[in-house]
Amino acid sequence: MAAMPLGFDIDAPRWDQSTFMGRLRHFLNITDPRTVLVPEQELDRAQAVVASCRAGMVPPGSSQEQLLYAKKLYDSAFHPDSGEKMNLIGRMSFQVPGGMALTGCMLQFYRTVPAVVFWQWVNQSFNAIVNYTNRNAASPISLAQIGVAYVTATTTALATAVGLNLYTKRAPPLLARWVPFAAVAAANCVNIPMMRQQEIIHGVSVTDEDNNELGHSRRAAVKGIAQVVVSRITMAAPGMIILPIIMERLEKFHFMQRIRVLHAPLQVLLCGGFLLFMVPAACALFPQRCSLALADLEPELRESIVAKHGDKVPYVYFNKGL
Repeated sequence: MAAMPLGFDIDAPRWDQSTFMGRLRHFLNITDPRTVLVPEQELDRAQAVVASCRAGMVPPGSSQEQLLYAKKLYDSAFHPDSGEKMNLIGRMSFQVPGGMALTGCMLQFYRTVPAVVFWQWVNQSFNAIVNYTNRNAASPISLAQIGVAYVTATTTALATAVGLNLYTKRAPPLLARWVPFAAVAAANCVNIPMMRQQEIIHGVSVTDEDNNELGHSRRAAVKGIAQVVVSRITMAAPGMIILPIIMERLEKFHFMQRIRVLHAPLQVLLCGGFLLFMVPAACALFPQRCSLALADLEPELRESIVAKHGDKVPYVYFNKGL
């Protein structure tokens, strides 16, 4: 092993995380769908390189570019709290290939109730895996709670989708195309809080600016989860709102009426185009390391912090999850 390059910190953000553009560049890097194709052995090597860098040593001959690439792979595949390798489907880097297939199919097969039920069930199963994988890992959740969250969110999505599908039978065709988005938005408002209910019940770990733990806050958990809900809905919105308008107009052309079999693949590809930008953009809406003013904490936690640190801790910080 060789010594670390002078002034290099493997965990220091490459871009300013206090600005949207800095966060966007960060998430464009770690949600890169190409990392899904990286072999497991290479991910494990990247983890070892990051661990070595944190210990102050690097593999001989490693360039800074190689170290940064190892950190990119590490961030794309390993949980920021626990350091455990995340399952492939739950990684944010899988959101583009996974999301484009599911969103495209939901937008294409929305006309019949059986199709609506099937694709909403598949989508909520996918969402449950993503939400569990990207939770704040410091707050464990039981299998029973996962089951309740999954059933509740799926039921909400199906009830919304089927109800609106029946309601829009006599409405303009475009309104019916927007039913999948309404169902996805409603389900996200249920799925994410339910899947992360332990954080709301027991609170999430909050720290000072130097990462010294100060306690657990339920209000911090609520703020973080609310931001994740907004991000997820924003992630889906452009593709599920704008794409139906595009398809509605395209399908009026004679050549589109002759190639109906290609409508579904076309929608999938167009969804991928939207998600390629919207996944990192939605993740970048709010800082990953979220902050909360001391005055907004629970009274007992606030009093405890003031008693120990006086007025030296105006804000607390926590990982909001993705």
